[in-house]
Amino acid sequence: MLKKYKTFLNDYPHAWTILYFAVYITWFVWLESRASQPYHVIHFPLDDYIPFCEYFVIPYFLWFAYIAAVFLWLFFKDRKNFYKYILFLYTGMTLFLVVSTFYPNGHLLRPVEFERDNIFIRMVCFLYWADTSTNILPSIHVFNSIAAHMALVHLPDFRHKKRTVGCSCILCVSIILSTMFLKQHSCVDVILGIALAAAMNQFVYESGFLVKAHDLVGKLVSEYRDLSPSFSRKIHGPAKDAEI
Repeated sequence: MLKKYKTFLNDYPHAWTILYFAVYITWFVWLESRASQPYHVIHFPLDDYIPFCEYFVIPYFLWFAYIAAVFLWLFFKDRKNFYKYILFLYTGMTLFLVVSTFYPNGHLLRPVEFERDNIFIRMVCFLYWADTSTNILPSIHVFNSIAAHMALVHLPDFRHKKRTVGCSCILCVSIILSTMFLKQHSCVDVILGIALAAAMNQFVYESGFLVKAHDLVGKLVSEYRDLSPSFSRKIHGPAKDAEI
């Protein structure tokens, strides 16, 4: 078993990045434990005109599979773009935690009583129980959905697969809408989530920052290769993975 574990780490040295989720989940659970404490209400007049629709619970829950599928595909197939994807994801998720820690916030427009009972309503009830409408600014559902879609859009293997990219776009938009139609988020959370994702897309995929960072690491590798072989080995692997 230990041999298989070492082999896996040798084949996928970027597996250490998964440790972030231990930090994120622990922090998120702690934030949820404060749901009963006073918080700032996030509300915008447009929220009052958006009807509740339980059928949007389907794309809302598909979010988990969507984010995980892109994560795993890149993890095993494309290490360079995997690093870009987690940079996109982890930055927004960390900002979400920080904002919620120092600015407790929530939404109050959830239905108090449901007028009908069906499988979708029961799924919504489970959602309300498992994920309170607190710590919602900005919407991580919105941000991560855009991150996953942008990862696919910028992949050479998917760039010309219009059907796949189109389906991803439809799912992404459906998830964004679901956050409002399920009364899980205010449109303010959605707008800020989109704005943050647009900024991260510019930073990760459009700007030259990562290219400059790669060049800097490559320069360090070149300068210290002879002086410190161990140092060279440590940073050369990540530098090669991040090559653009």
